[in-house]
Formats: sequence, C-alpha cells, structure tokens
Amino acid sequence: MIVAALVCAAVLVAGCSSDAAPVTSTNSAGSAGEPQGTVTYNNLSRNHVSTPVNYAQTPPVGGDHSPIWQQCQFYSTPIVKEQGVHSMEHGAVWITYQPTLPADQITVLKALSAPGADVLVTPWPGLPTPVVASAWGKQLQLQSAADPRLAQFVSYFANGPQTPEVGASCEGGTTATP
Repeated sequence: MIVAALVCAAVLVAGCSSDAAPVTSTNSAGSAGEPQGTVTYNNLSRNHVSTPVNYAQTPPVGGDHSPIWQQCQFYSTPIVKEQGVHSMEHGAVWITYQPTLPADQITVLKALSAPGADVLVTPWPGLPTPVVASAWGKQLQLQSAADPRLAQFVSYFANGPQTPEVGASCEGGTTATP
C-alpha cells in the first residue's frame, strides 16, 4: 500500500512539472484506449486571447486560443489555428492533412467529420506526416488516412477523457476561414 502511494505521488509530481517531456503511448493498435504512438503533452494553458499564438507543436495540441471556436466539419482550406485549438478544448478531434493527400484519403477524412461527430478536418501545409490527429494534449502522426489507429484515435478522444470542457459543443462555432 505504501509503495502504491509512493508510485502515485511520483506520477503526480512528474505530471505537474512544467518542463515534462512528451510521453508516447505504447498501447497496441488493436486494444481499447489511446492508439499506439499517441504522444501526450501536459501543462497546456487555456486562456482566451485575441492575438496569434506560437504553438510548440505542429499542429497545436492545446494552449491559449481564440474565444471563438471552429465549427466541427470538413474544410478544404486552412482555418485559424487558435479557433481549432478552442474546438479541441470543447472535445473535438482535429485531423489535419497535407494538401497533397490523395483524393481517396481525403474522402476517408470527410467521412470522419460527419455532422455531430465532433471532428474538425483541415489541410495544413508543412505537416511532419501526411495526416496528424490531435485532441487536447494528444497527438498521433500517421502516414495514411487508412491507418486503423486514426479511427481508434477519433473514437477514444472525441469528447474523451482529456477534454477540458466536457459537454461543451463543437457546434455553433464559426465556419469562416482566413
């Protein structure tokens, strides 16, 4: 019992460190929960700001953001990143894709962003991989929209346990793009 308490205390202290390194999940792709390769980022600020934010991750996984959120749906042009971050605070999964992604893979992404799905899909030039799935404090880089870990990520993280504002809607946000 004492050992368990010490382990829990060590986890809490490590999780609260402001310079904690990202943690990558080793969960197997077929199991429930977050998919293998998901990276976790902690200690993300949640302030509403009216200025551009320089995020540490590309695309962002959380942090200061616009007071206006982006309506969850498919977009064929980039959105204001601070609005996408606000949508993730509401529980959205934000899927970004390289603009050169083949049309058949874009079709897969469109299907994931069906009405009511709490999924935002946008192109993002200069991504580190062809597809990146992000939720508040979580990110998974993928080589293809056909990777089964994408559906697992959406299933687990859309309004998932990492959501700061549980119950907040992704509906009713702006649909404007820059």
